[in-house]
Amino acid sequence: MDRQTYNAELAGLRELRTEIGQAEKTVAAAQKELDKLAAQRSRRVAGLAGYEKADAATVAKASGLTLADVVRIAPLLDPTPAAVRTARAEDQAAAVVPAAAPVQAPVAEPAQHPEPAGALTPALTRPAPAVEQPAPAGVTAAVPSEVEDLAVVVVEVPSEVPAASVASVAAPARLAVESGPRELPTLPEGPDGARFEAVTTGLVSKRPNFTQQARATVFLDAATGDLAVRDQVVRLTLGAKSPGEILDAVLATAPGTERIYVTAGAPWHVGAERYSTLKDAVAGWLNTPSERWTTAVGAGRDKLAGHFVHQRQPVGRYAPATAPDTAMVEIRSMGEWFDADGADVATCRLAFTLLWQALRRHWDDAVLMGSPSQTGRDLWTRTIPTKGKWAGGYPVLSEELRGLLHATGGQGRTELILPPRVPEQLPALVEYDRTFAYAKHLWKSPVGTPTRITAASFAAMTEAEQAKALMSCSHWNIRVTVPQGWNHVGLLPAPVTGDRAWVYPSEPGTTFTTWAGGAEVHLALSNHIAPWKVEILGGLVFEDGKPLDDWGKRLKAAWADLTNLSKLHGDERQMQAAYLASRAVRSVLLFGLGGFAQRPRLVSGTTPAGEALPAGVEILGQDGEVVTWQRQAGFSRDPYAHPEWAAYVWSGARAALLDMKYRDGKEVVGVAGALHAKPGTVVYFGTDGIALTERQPWPYRGEVGDYLLKGHLTGPVPHPTSQEQYLQLRAQGRAALAAANVQTIGGDR
Repeated sequence: MDRQTYNAELAGLRELRTEIGQAEKTVAAAQKELDKLAAQRSRRVAGLAGYEKADAATVAKASGLTLADVVRIAPLLDPTPAAVRTARAEDQAAAVVPAAAPVQAPVAEPAQHPEPAGALTPALTRPAPAVEQPAPAGVTAAVPSEVEDLAVVVVEVPSEVPAASVASVAAPARLAVESGPRELPTLPEGPDGARFEAVTTGLVSKRPNFTQQARATVFLDAATGDLAVRDQVVRLTLGAKSPGEILDAVLATAPGTERIYVTAGAPWHVGAERYSTLKDAVAGWLNTPSERWTTAVGAGRDKLAGHFVHQRQPVGRYAPATAPDTAMVEIRSMGEWFDADGADVATCRLAFTLLWQALRRHWDDAVLMGSPSQTGRDLWTRTIPTKGKWAGGYPVLSEELRGLLHATGGQGRTELILPPRVPEQLPALVEYDRTFAYAKHLWKSPVGTPTRITAASFAAMTEAEQAKALMSCSHWNIRVTVPQGWNHVGLLPAPVTGDRAWVYPSEPGTTFTTWAGGAEVHLALSNHIAPWKVEILGGLVFEDGKPLDDWGKRLKAAWADLTNLSKLHGDERQMQAAYLASRAVRSVLLFGLGGFAQRPRLVSGTTPAGEALPAGVEILGQDGEVVTWQRQAGFSRDPYAHPEWAAYVWSGARAALLDMKYRDGKEVVGVAGALHAKPGTVVYFGTDGIALTERQPWPYRGEVGDYLLKGHLTGPVPHPTSQEQYLQLRAQGRAALAAANVQTIGGDR
């Protein structure tokens, strides 16, 4: 090619660029119009469900939708026989059974796997190659997942609540039946196995080309009726505190409001004693009949619709019954962002203002969305690189691989250790909490398509190659044996059936098969007490990348700004608001990370009692008039689904609960974690915190990941027999430590 041809090609390329830009604008305009028409169709389909003789097949033909689509939009039109309602009695019976004490270890697997010669270390074995069994089709995670509960249409949203938050919900206890090990999927051979080393075609996490629009937001104390709107506080009359009455009162005072945060009063719990479960009570409140308001069916870019039923943090989405095309109004809980802890509505509004200002210093286009999860993900998308290898976005793993990660990658460690492993009477209960813990583990994450490592290929590696593989972003299928003489806490998660999903065996000689991240496997092999025997059955090794590093650094900077403000500001209200805002930044990171996990969808809805329920549903409850149900719908084509990132961070955080090193540059200047406490002193693990029977000499520098003393309850303290009892003791310990600190400061003065 000569210079003249080259210049001509460049000129043609510029013309093509202009034409492509015009075509993209045309497509965007057409897509916007299509979304608007589709929303109108959904509203009309939902409205037809009110006709007693409406037929789903007829509606489907008239609307151009499939029968399944019609049923998802209007569950009342589902022609399925009502026989599935027989499951309701079983569900209600299970809801009132007292909770059993936590199981401490799974059924031991016979130790019939002798260690071959030539092992990397005394703990790491190199088994002969074995034929691995294919994973069952449609494997899904056996971990709790939140559900968007819909009254009219299906909604697809990521999980927003971590295990630690779910565990503290004050709901009727359920029997935790854990009869033995739970079999986990493995990597199949042949063509089926190739899908576990692939990405989803045409699905990439891309940087957005639009700016989020802020919503007009107010803050309401439902107990007092105080409403913070702009720079003033007014007192409202809320009547019986139904959704319709709240919406009428708020919009009469603050027209144009699109989002209402309830800071106190929990109106969704009014009359809860009339229901069998708290979730039924919340569902009943959200669906309170109103002549003026109806459930929103979704419109615009996010298409969020329907109600989200949660015991403490529900979301109600409403639209005027006479003008359903107007803007949706949400009623949400302030608890999604932080515990208001008695703060008034003006302080809560100030906290939101400070939060937005802190984020805007690091994102020019930062907007506070409805939840921390939505906000966290939106902020992350605006850190996707525009240069380098991943400038085009991060590919989403295959559905098979996402399913494997969901089934085998647990969340935070929650474990109550019972006697005789700890005393019946505790000499003290001392709580340590890792500061902004997950932010410590965002500097490196897996990217791209993983490389599969078989047992044979791992055995063929040199010791240096094996160590490098384990230290990389990796996920391993392993067979583990607790060493003889071990007298400390368990190190690796073992799958069990029942509500707990994972336990941490520590009984010497116990053998189990599991999956774990490279950080945990490496710790089991190299801990300072005694190496565990770990047999590599297979694994996945990713390229080390930094997709979360920039996001994490900006959030850490915002958190540090607000934390410093909460300590140094001279005004008491400003200090409290800054502290609450710093807690909100923590929620943005915590729930934003959980959003990457993108659990298999659990769609749910409500159906009037006596009407046919959709096929294959699980009944959640009934209030006498409405049946609330849910069913699994598999994975959505979410371009921001990255369970590999969440799994890697969770694994690193679990390892740091056991062993964390304080560094000054590359030099280790201190250690902390359960393995550095005396055997028999660890009482509880809670995601990013530990409770022990004595204080520890762990330094606190105020940096992310550091262990902070949060509570100290002087003994003797009866050992808690349940998580609920532990949480009560934890609250007492925090109050006692706060009182002691106040007295110390007063004495110093």
